[in-house]
Amino acid sequence: MKRFILALIIFSLAVPAYAELESPVTLDSPAQSLVPKRFIFKGAGYGHGVGLSQYGAKGQALEGRSATEILNYYFPDAQVAPVLDSTTVSVNIAHQVSELKLSLAAGDYFTLNNEGMEEMALQGNSELNFEINGKLIAGPVGSAKIWVIKWNNPASVVSLVNGRREIKLNHGYIQLKSVKAKGIGRRIEATNLLRLHDEYLYGIAEVPSSWPRAALESQVIASRTYALMRMKNIKKACDCHVYNSKYDQAFVGYAKEGEARYGELWKAAVDATATDSDHGLAITVDQHPIRVFFSSSTGGMTQTAFDVWGTHIPHLLNIADPWSVDPTINKNYASWRKKVSQKAMARAFGLMDIARYEITERSASNSVLFITGFSSDGAAKTLPVGLFKTAVKLPSSWFDLPPKAEAPETQTPETQTATSP
Repeated sequence: MKRFILALIIFSLAVPAYAELESPVTLDSPAQSLVPKRFIFKGAGYGHGVGLSQYGAKGQALEGRSATEILNYYFPDAQVAPVLDSTTVSVNIAHQVSELKLSLAAGDYFTLNNEGMEEMALQGNSELNFEINGKLIAGPVGSAKIWVIKWNNPASVVSLVNGRREIKLNHGYIQLKSVKAKGIGRRIEATNLLRLHDEYLYGIAEVPSSWPRAALESQVIASRTYALMRMKNIKKACDCHVYNSKYDQAFVGYAKEGEARYGELWKAAVDATATDSDHGLAITVDQHPIRVFFSSSTGGMTQTAFDVWGTHIPHLLNIADPWSVDPTINKNYASWRKKVSQKAMARAFGLMDIARYEITERSASNSVLFITGFSSDGAAKTLPVGLFKTAVKLPSSWFDLPPKAEAPETQTPETQTATSP
């Protein structure tokens, strides 16, 4: 109870955000002369703020809580329990590419397979090039719709290069598939197929491996749960269960476990959440993995799924999160300041200009739900915050936070203040 009261006190005081307007643009009409040159938003938090707060987990770990205690705090209606996780997960590692290159360290060799050929071993230290050729993928020995690439030594590290992007892999195998992409034709979808239980989790890069052990373990459990949630179907667009990016969760392959000094700490955290060779801890309700989400930090309280996506998910609740707005824990996003140009504001609302705006509605966590922009000619338009913050690139929906809950939220060009999470 003391923690909850303290959290509410911290939340109510978190980062008072006052909008600042720089000098107005001088235009032809009196109304247009009040149009500000730019808006300065201030606020707290980073990301959607639903479910596990990663900086909240860090803060609680520093206070001595275990991974299970941290997850029970953010998901009070769920339980941390062992689940079967020995299945193979398909991770997209190159999306809609027209060509790519694979290479392997000296001393090992690739084996290739496609629909029309038996598995073929290539000579050591081979570099393999693939590119779209009509409906097929042209490879080192012919063309095929699907290629399967393996390597002989499980300790080897494979490099996949696509333009300026490179990812290094050392588990499972690679599959290339020709997929018809809407509007651009045939492209290559490259996936890494590997074991969820450990191989996939070794490559998850959602939090720094230097963080406290309990924070790392809570992220492993959340990431395992997230992957299980996504493995019901293969997504046709990527030929995968999950992307390796923010569209799902960050997967960087060998770069995570191979990180100097800290890689072994992350691997140890993954291994610590395994209960046997085929089961690992997950967040569950009635012994089934839940729909789980996580983000960097909040504006002092987590959001519900309904507030962000319009979908009611019972176990995703408003939970006090004072660690996110503690600058000793969350150095970069306990508070922040973001300049947004007049042009960007006008483009976001689809109006000729923006003279002022109003926060139309807030959630129980004090995040913005709707925002209305007003132009100098009297036109107005209301946007859901998701569209607005994406358009103007705000870190989260906690902005223009009032000093007190009852503070007025309507702002004029003379007094306007802006805050972003």
